[in-house]
Amino acid sequence: MGKGSLIGPVCVALGALAAPLAPLRAQRLSVVEAGAGAAVTVARHTMAGVEVGAGYRPGGQSRVALALAVGAEDGRAAARALLTAQFLVTPAARSGAGLYGGIGVAVAGRRGSPGGGYLALLVGLEAAPGGGARRGGWYAEVGLAGGTRIAAGWRGRWATP
Repeated sequence: MGKGSLIGPVCVALGALAAPLAPLRAQRLSVVEAGAGAAVTVARHTMAGVEVGAGYRPGGQSRVALALAVGAEDGRAAARALLTAQFLVTPAARSGAGLYGGIGVAVAGRRGSPGGGYLALLVGLEAAPGGGARRGGWYAEVGLAGGTRIAAGWRGRWATP
């Protein structure tokens, strides 16, 4: 058997070893998200307002999200910001609801009062986190961030290579 006869089997073997890596890499697309909705935080003073948010999913089951809410608390202008690291239970689900949880930090302020910082914990549901035919859907969250926080709205998703 000459050297030339080994090239074919070696190429086939390398191709067979590399083939499973291509689909795995394709499944780990990054996702950029943007959303808007309503948020209410019930504490010593209740804050209700509109919320906008952005998120980044680097692939796998994680997301980093920032939510900014502005509204009123005791008749005064108020704002809250929430930065969380989240874990998605079924990030590739193309239908149904996907469960996620997160931990992070929140800051809150109200006109005429000093602001405060808080540990934030949340659990949420969202429509088809894997996208499917849609590029977004509803979300609903409940958690603790300087009081009990409830938020709901719509979140758009765009996959990036």
